[in-house]
Amino acid sequence: MNKKLTVASIGLMGLLLSGTVLAQETLKLLTWKGYAPKALVDKFQQETGIKVETTYSNNEEMIAKLRATRGAGFDLAQPSQDRISSVQAKFKIYRPIDYDKINAAQIFPSMLAAVQKNTRVGSDSYGVPFCYGTSGLIVNKKMAPQALDYDALLDPAYKGRISYRLKRPTLIALAFSSGEDPFVKYDDPKAYQALMEKIGQKMIETKSLVKNYYPNGDTLLEMMRSGEAHVALGWDNGGWKLHAENPDIDFVAPRSGALGWIDTFAIPAKAKNLDGAYQWINFMLRPENAAYFTNQEKYGTASKGADAHLDQQIRDNFDRSFTAADIDNIKWYPPVPAKLEQIEGKILDRVKAAR
Repeated sequence: MNKKLTVASIGLMGLLLSGTVLAQETLKLLTWKGYAPKALVDKFQQETGIKVETTYSNNEEMIAKLRATRGAGFDLAQPSQDRISSVQAKFKIYRPIDYDKINAAQIFPSMLAAVQKNTRVGSDSYGVPFCYGTSGLIVNKKMAPQALDYDALLDPAYKGRISYRLKRPTLIALAFSSGEDPFVKYDDPKAYQALMEKIGQKMIETKSLVKNYYPNGDTLLEMMRSGEAHVALGWDNGGWKLHAENPDIDFVAPRSGALGWIDTFAIPAKAKNLDGAYQWINFMLRPENAAYFTNQEKYGTASKGADAHLDQQIRDNFDRSFTAADIDNIKWYPPVPAKLEQIEGKILDRVKAAR
């Protein structure tokens, strides 16, 4: 009987010990839909033993969730890089990134530097780049072969075949093509307003050249397909979609720089699984994994080695539109001071009302 008790005790201890050993570690991820593909989640779990729990969200919801818990409840979030520093300065919902734990060798240096700069609060930075998208020119190259920069949107040579949105990216794009850098004026509202007033006046003076101010991406695609527009301000994916239908049409990275957004990795202030968070960041930026994401979602990746693993059509899109210099020349959107959007809105209203 004593022997049986001893065996039973040993068995119970074994179960308890095995239960402790086998308790699964979890990484709680707050991200955008499509940013954590199931195949990569499964691969990560197999490699690390860490289970990934995903909650899909957007910038506004991420901020709201993390504000409500003061940075608790998640181990990793994926806000856009221009939505981090101002929120962090007010609410302290993120923790600084330990860049020594990031495999920087597999990240485009220009993107990493931009995110570090644009997510800095005090002496700390709070983001690591993950993926990006750009806007630039969508051009019918047969009809507008010299449309190489945003100033083509003001060119009489394309009268009646120009289209763009009456939104802030148009003002910013035209400022860059005029030789100015609007982003360096963000801290000087008066200088920024003077620049944008000048750009707005150019838009008013050339309004007769514009076919229309398109309201959404579908309208733009239809205008380019039908030949109503030959030169437009638009997004890379839209241009590439049109190119697959008509090789004469393509996305062009403007000489003065495509405008780019970056979605990041950021670690919430009260994250529990820090090691898992850094493992996931490095895993997702590993070239073959980053390429899998891009093949699925069509967004560019901050992983500089991913192009070797892309599907041929997607790789061709990037190769046609972007040289390495074009990537380094992308103008990444920094955080926008509230006053500037009011300035831009009034100028765009005047352009719309002008006859």
